[in-house]
Amino acid sequence: MFDAAFAPAQGALDTAPLREPGAFNVLVREIGEDGAREVRAVFWSETSARLELFHTLGLGQHRGRIAREAHSLKSTATTFGYVRLATLALRLESTADTLDDAEFSDLLRQMDEAFTAAKAQESLG
Repeated sequence: MFDAAFAPAQGALDTAPLREPGAFNVLVREIGEDGAREVRAVFWSETSARLELFHTLGLGQHRGRIAREAHSLKSTATTFGYVRLATLALRLESTADTLDDAEFSDLLRQMDEAFTAAKAQESLG
């Protein structure tokens, strides 16, 4: 499980790896290559939908749901080794109760960018 004590500091995010290099191989060993690819495809789809959902939820009315969704995103991103995305999701989860709208918007922008970059890196192999 991803632990806040090991999360990169705010300024370290730009240099944090997008992903942990061996994470997918661990999953392949556990459930096979076809299963791992299928589960990863579901991850991409569900994460895209979850990021879109964040943009539709009003922070003032949905802080609890935002924190729960961020927790789920953190867990799945960690499973696949997407370090930067997991770190940002952890930050959202742990600060959902105190963020203002501008901070929430900036965090969502960073999460969108991390997701796009991770997906692009993944397609490169």
